Amino acid sequence: MSEFIKGSALPQSFYHTPTLDLAEALIGKVLVHLTDNGILAGEIVETEAYLGIRDRAAHSFNNRRTKRTEIMYGAPGHIYMYQMHTHHLLNIVSGEEENPEAILIRAIEPVAGRALMEENRPVQKAINLTNGPGKLTKALGITMAYYGASLMKSNVFISNGGSENPAVQTGPRIGIPNTKEAKDYPYRFWLQDNPYVSR
Repeated sequence: MSEFIKGSALPQSFYHTPTLDLAEALIGKVLVHLTDNGILAGEIVETEAYLGIRDRAAHSFNNRRTKRTEIMYGAPGHIYMYQMHTHHLLNIVSGEEENPEAILIRAIEPVAGRALMEENRPVQKAINLTNGPGKLTKALGITMAYYGASLMKSNVFISNGGSENPAVQTGPRIGIPNTKEAKDYPYRFWLQDNPYVSR
């Protein structure tokens, strides 16, 4: 998979797209991590959009500007990492500057470096390797160190190379039961019939 090099990163113009449209456009793209041990990459098969200050499920709801959410107020195309329990979750900053929106990468299907992924995250069932947001970052070796990194300039980036014209479905987000009306927003996108989708 030598085609996955830094020069293949999607340009920043790709990220200057309304958040819901971008969350859908990410389906079928490839998330890449270049490491000293080799290339780790997976096709993005599930995302969730979070629409900032007006979205009760977003970390920046009601303009909560904290040390953790600060990067969300920056330019689109940067990485917003946060930790939940022992898991590191990868989000793509979207929206324009000072409009703190983001997209969670929920699941990927491995396309390069699977053996390395299995070293990072041993599993009994192959399907469980990357079918969740904390699972995929562990498998790809993506840590909190990438908080604030540019997807155009770092060793973590998004490339073409996955499904062309993917069949995308949409529905409510997962795991946000205490967010009132926001729990029902159809802001989750996934590749139809893909076995790596988290649910």
